Amino acid sequence: MDRSIINKYKNENDRLLISKLIDKIRFCETKNKIQTTDFIDEREQKLLDNFMKSQKIYNYFLTGGFEEAERKILVIYPEKLTDIIQNINLNEYINSIRIILPSEMNGEYTHKNYLGGLMKLGIAREKIGDILVDEEGADILIMPEMLKFLITNIPSLTRFSKSKIEQIQLENLRKIKIKTQNIKITVASMRLDNIVSELAKCSRGKANEILVQERVLVNHEIIQKSSKEVKENDIVTIRSKGRFIIKSIVGNSRKGRTFIEVEKFV
Repeated sequence: MDRSIINKYKNENDRLLISKLIDKIRFCETKNKIQTTDFIDEREQKLLDNFMKSQKIYNYFLTGGFEEAERKILVIYPEKLTDIIQNINLNEYINSIRIILPSEMNGEYTHKNYLGGLMKLGIAREKIGDILVDEEGADILIMPEMLKFLITNIPSLTRFSKSKIEQIQLENLRKIKIKTQNIKITVASMRLDNIVSELAKCSRGKANEILVQERVLVNHEIIQKSSKEVKENDIVTIRSKGRFIIKSIVGNSRKGRTFIEVEKFV
């Protein structure tokens, strides 16, 4: 595989991600061993998936450890394993730890609290998958090399000093219902800058700044063009503001403004 293909990617992080993937593809081919990436977000998943297809490589799949996972790893396997890969034990490639809070602390922590704690321990974000939170604690998907370190060091965090930390199998993960909220917005048009302005509750000028900063994704692709038309069922992600699905365009006002129903992930 010609590494010069990396140069077609303008974003430095994208070039690094593709470069690492090429190394893993080569290792898989030469050593006949399964290789995996770290956890990647939905935009990165789309990037790597498109790259693999462009290279006509099909012996791979994406998984986050459970069906609804947002953060996933890409698994590359030797072609000779194609017939048996469906029986792969994912627990070898993704581990999970469970934090069980003492009863008096039930419901006290959010996703942000758990992620913040791990970051305080110096864990890189790409080593952490989804964090499934409920009243009694959280299940955290991690790369296997982080397992012993986290079980040993999470109790050193004040917020979790009285919690129980244990490893669990993926099949025993908490079943968390994704929470959403239906909201309604009104925009002058379906241009992306208008949509971002309403969803982020800011001026159009600020919305355009957010776009330039590459903080807006439509269907997991970074978009900087303010005039892009948003459509029904598009997924709009505004980093630090949230993720939204454009559910339906309800109609128009007498002054020509558009009413939209939006599903917001909370």
